[in-house]
Amino acid sequence: MTSIFDQYEQASQVSQRSVPASEQMTSSGYINMQLNDNTPMFSKQKMNFNPSDLITHVAVSSDFLVLAMANGKLFRLDLKMPDQHEEIQYTKFVQPNSKLTSIFLDPLGYHLLMAFTARNKDGNPELVYLHRKSSKLKTVTKSRNYEVTEVGWNYENKSTATTGPILLGTSQGHILETELEADSDKMFTASQQYWRQLPNYLPIYGGKEIDGLIFDIGKGTDTPITGIQFHRVSNTSKYFIFVTTPTRLYQFIGNAMITDDKPSLQSIFYSYLTTPETGFQEIPSTLKYSKLQFYFDKTNTPKTFAWLTEPGIFYGQLDPTSQQNSNSLFTQSELINYPSDDTNSKETTPISFVLTEFHAVLMYSDRVKAVSLLNQDLVYEDKYSEVHGKLKNIVKDPIRRTIWAVTGNAVFRYKVSREERNVWRIYSDKEQFDLAKQYCQNNPAFIDIINVKQAELLFGKGDYDRSAEIYAETQSSFETVCLKFLEVEQVNALKVYLGKRLDALDDDKTLISMIVIWMTELYLSQLGTLRRKGKADTQEYHQIQSDFEVFLLQPKVVKCMQHIKSVVYDLMSSHGDKQNLIKLTVINEDYENVVAQNIYKKSYIEALNMLLSLKKSDLFYQFAPALMEEVPKQTVNALIEQGPSLSPSKLLPAFLSCENDKAHVTEIIRYLEFMLQNFNVKDRAIHNYLLTLYVEHDQPALMRYLARQGQELSMVNYDVHYALRLCREKGLSEACVKLSALLGLWEAAAELALGADVALAKSLAALPDDAALQRRLWLGIAEHVITKNQDIKEAMSLLEECPLIKIEDILPFFSDVVTIDHFREPICQSLQEYNNQIEELKAEMEDATKSAEYVRGEIQSFRSRSVLVSVGDACCLCDIALLLRPFYLFPCAHRFHSDCLLAEMAPILAPARRNKLTDLQRQLAVLSNIELSTVTSSGLPLREVLKNEIDDIVASECVFCGEHMIACIDKPFIADEDWDRVMKEWE
Repeated sequence: MTSIFDQYEQASQVSQRSVPASEQMTSSGYINMQLNDNTPMFSKQKMNFNPSDLITHVAVSSDFLVLAMANGKLFRLDLKMPDQHEEIQYTKFVQPNSKLTSIFLDPLGYHLLMAFTARNKDGNPELVYLHRKSSKLKTVTKSRNYEVTEVGWNYENKSTATTGPILLGTSQGHILETELEADSDKMFTASQQYWRQLPNYLPIYGGKEIDGLIFDIGKGTDTPITGIQFHRVSNTSKYFIFVTTPTRLYQFIGNAMITDDKPSLQSIFYSYLTTPETGFQEIPSTLKYSKLQFYFDKTNTPKTFAWLTEPGIFYGQLDPTSQQNSNSLFTQSELINYPSDDTNSKETTPISFVLTEFHAVLMYSDRVKAVSLLNQDLVYEDKYSEVHGKLKNIVKDPIRRTIWAVTGNAVFRYKVSREERNVWRIYSDKEQFDLAKQYCQNNPAFIDIINVKQAELLFGKGDYDRSAEIYAETQSSFETVCLKFLEVEQVNALKVYLGKRLDALDDDKTLISMIVIWMTELYLSQLGTLRRKGKADTQEYHQIQSDFEVFLLQPKVVKCMQHIKSVVYDLMSSHGDKQNLIKLTVINEDYENVVAQNIYKKSYIEALNMLLSLKKSDLFYQFAPALMEEVPKQTVNALIEQGPSLSPSKLLPAFLSCENDKAHVTEIIRYLEFMLQNFNVKDRAIHNYLLTLYVEHDQPALMRYLARQGQELSMVNYDVHYALRLCREKGLSEACVKLSALLGLWEAAAELALGADVALAKSLAALPDDAALQRRLWLGIAEHVITKNQDIKEAMSLLEECPLIKIEDILPFFSDVVTIDHFREPICQSLQEYNNQIEELKAEMEDATKSAEYVRGEIQSFRSRSVLVSVGDACCLCDIALLLRPFYLFPCAHRFHSDCLLAEMAPILAPARRNKLTDLQRQLAVLSNIELSTVTSSGLPLREVLKNEIDDIVASECVFCGEHMIACIDKPFIADEDWDRVMKEWE
């Protein structure tokens, strides 16, 4: 059951917490969210054990608690086993007149040092060692001349048998280095590995040297050392040392000599012997004590330090690397004032304290206070009842991080719960917003409060763009933030805010559309203002334009534009920003709208330029009628520039709508001629339309066109019948002549030509390839000319122009009154030609007679010719004796068995001859002897007839000397299908 005194103490524990005024004015935007943690940050628990006497000293480390009591006993307790404690009488191991001044426990909780001083002048100071596993104390012999006031433990030591190198501070200001080791006889008495007196920092002023040089912090003034800490600089062989006196904080850093993996710290002080005395921090004090505490992070690396002095706690961040640029081993140092006391207590300076990550826990004689290291606010106060006696000390377990407060009669443990809970608030008040966010534990409400405060601060300082970025991350009212920037006319900052908010939106289509429209208006307004001021070529204008283009290309904006593009188009049109209107239509692929707007505003050239820049064929087809009607020349130029990307047939509607005007027709013809000449367009509709324009507006061009198309009916690209009908309607005789001739209507074409021009008729008569047709056409021309004019000279010229007609052909066309004398010369010339032809025929007949007689003689000679075949002759194909089977013998002396020659000739015969050969062979094999002996009309038996026919096919020529061998001159020796097989055989 809790005693009445414990209840009083619980009621006396007060957590100090006040909400800063700045925070009260800041809304997080979050509703019904608990921002404060009601769990006490510091809570006290009384330990359930009672010492046998008044407690005088305390030490704790690694859950091992040691209490020294007024009756000369040590109380030792392993906190993991609270029911098993031990008490040791230490007075029997020291001088009778000794007084215990301090006890020191190493971080492992295994090595205990007890410092004693003499009660009178006859005694000497004494240092006693006690191992955790032993109950016998051992005096450290070489320490009898020194009153040890502080021990600097080796935090790197992991051995329970030895302390490792440690530093001892004395009441005279001396610093000693030693190492203590428990003996191996299980008595755990102290054995000194070595004892070094460290050198003077500066020449001694009145100090005494004891067994060699010593390091004298007080310079002979017996200044007590109140704190010593030494640690290795991470990842180096350097060590740094902090030493405090009541008024000074000394700093040392240097490389230690390593022997057997143990540092010798003596060498660190050598470099300070010849340097000016500058490596200390001095704070005036009338107190004869001070305290030095370090805070270690989770990796047991010292991060911060605090030094308790009379004016306050000197606090700083440890940074041994900063010593490279200055004489200090710490940064961001400050003096933290002690909290004011509402009571009339004269005790203003704490007796002791411990250091946590964010607080200093101060111990007075009757109370404990916790002060924030960040803003120096008092966050906790615990008043102690007199029943438990006055507070003796407050200590912290360096390994377990537990805090212990000891009164004369009781031991209390303090629990620290989430001491970082309000750190974000403090950093926010100190305008260290990045640090504040680190400690807000990703709590969205806290982050929002920090961001709002930071944004308001930046806004007040005039850093509007950065303020807008932060505002966009908050839950502050959208309208309120926008009005703030509008009131100070910060358009750029407003754009930043809107852009960030747009990036954060996902599904709110209404708000996204509103922001996109608003930002578009802001950009257009800025650009329009600069254009009106003549600043369209300035860097500012180009930067805004570039930002606007980037904005329009954002995927979210592009998607939104599909729903609001008409509104945005109207905005751009109202600002007269055609450049951006074009770019936006390109982005949205909505080219039709802007071209239509330009045509509506009669900005035809701009519409054409836009079409050229977009290069969209569908838009050309859509807007070509309107543009051809208004600006035909420029439109045709644009069409020509597009080349084959446009189909002329799809432009026909545009051309047909404006062909009544000469200027329009000229441009249409120019475009069509360009396409025909450069891209060989064969579309019949295009050719028919061009021909129509030629017929109606440019007849010379029509004749050139017909000439280019040629006289081959299958090769022309226009409809000839349609062209002929048009030309007849327009009375274009020359064109009708060419078209009729193209259709094969030669007589009709000649009749039309004679009605127009004899020269045209003559040119027409020269066209046909058929000589008989040419002769008829020329006779028609002659009849027309002679009948009309009866001009003998002209008739004679016709004879010269066409050798196919003779004088006798045209004589009937002359009238009866014309005498023969007029034709004497042509007639004589004609008779002479006939006579020459007769003589040529006679010579040819004589040559034929001679050739026939020669052939008959050759045949007669072959009949009587014989060839001797010997027994050794072999077939040229199979190399077997020729006489063994029927054979063929050629005049060239090549000889073949009949079956060998048949097999050789069969593959090379033409299909018809091969089929006939097969049929003859079948008849010989199928017909009976009687049928084969039947005499045919030639007087020979059927067998002989069939064999003769086979001989005519097979033995018509020598297979080695005939035409077949000549035809095979370029045939490869190895056929393509046999190549792979032959190559494998040769490998």
